[in-house]
Amino acid sequence: MNKRYIITAGLLLSSFSMASTSFAADEAALKQEAMGIIKLFGGTLKPQLVKAMKQGGPVHAIDVCATQAPAIAKKLSLETGWSVKRVSLKARNTTTATPDAWEEKVLKDFDAQQANGKPVSQLVATRMQDGKFRVMKAQGAKGICLTCHGTNIQPQVRAALLNHYPNDQATGYKAGQVRGAFSLTKILED
Repeated sequence: MNKRYIITAGLLLSSFSMASTSFAADEAALKQEAMGIIKLFGGTLKPQLVKAMKQGGPVHAIDVCATQAPAIAKKLSLETGWSVKRVSLKARNTTTATPDAWEEKVLKDFDAQQANGKPVSQLVATRMQDGKFRVMKAQGAKGICLTCHGTNIQPQVRAALLNHYPNDQATGYKAGQVRGAFSLTKILED
């Protein structure tokens, strides 16, 4: 073998290795950024729901959730450069929460992993494709969520849900199940 060929091949492999490492670091940074946005979303919405529950019970909390959750998602989308939404296999708001094909596949995978004992808090999926980086993080059904998403929903709560969400499917959950997911997408610069 020619010495120049060996050196060139070595440089190419080294460049590829550095590019792969850089790509993995970029993905890790993007995932970390998305997880911070998800934490901010939940950290903004949950206190408002808790306050609404204390002030006016679950019917008032539904009013708050119906207006504040989309407003928070929109604000975060505008401020961060990410598209921020929540999706579910059993969507409450079928206009904004119905999953696309990839989200549906991930949600079904999350359900299977949870059924096999993996904690909902550990369910995260990422995808880099067509110049977009996507992240999904599962939302579990727990505590306060079950008042409006559980199996035993009071008649006045059900009426309020149907008033805001005529096509509501997001009920029947038990504690610990995957209720849906945060879904974030970032279009990457070339």
